[in-house]
Amino acid sequence: MSKERLQRVARDRHGYLRNPGDWDEELARELAREEQLQMDERHREIITLLRDFHAQYDRTPATRIMTRLVAERLGPAKGNSIYLMKLFPGVAVKQGCKVAGLPRPTQCF
Repeated sequence: MSKERLQRVARDRHGYLRNPGDWDEELARELAREEQLQMDERHREIITLLRDFHAQYDRTPATRIMTRLVAERLGPAKGNSIYLMKLFPGVAVKQGCKVAGLPRPTQCF
């Protein structure tokens, strides 16, 4: 059911949701599958931080800001680029924002 919904929801040419309000946990699981991620609680806590940041500042964070935010809220063991890249391979903030239903980070190419 959610895979069909994913096909119906408006996305940009990079696969990011056009409207973050369309996002929910079910859609996140489909977005994660599309990104070949096995989403678990570790991913969810990062996604929650990204969505909270977006709600507060109306933008997506840069990689350094994301790393610092995770370190402040979840501790230094999780707030480092190696941990984040293991969860979200490649550019962690780009993949994290995509699964979180947020716009593509403007700082990432």
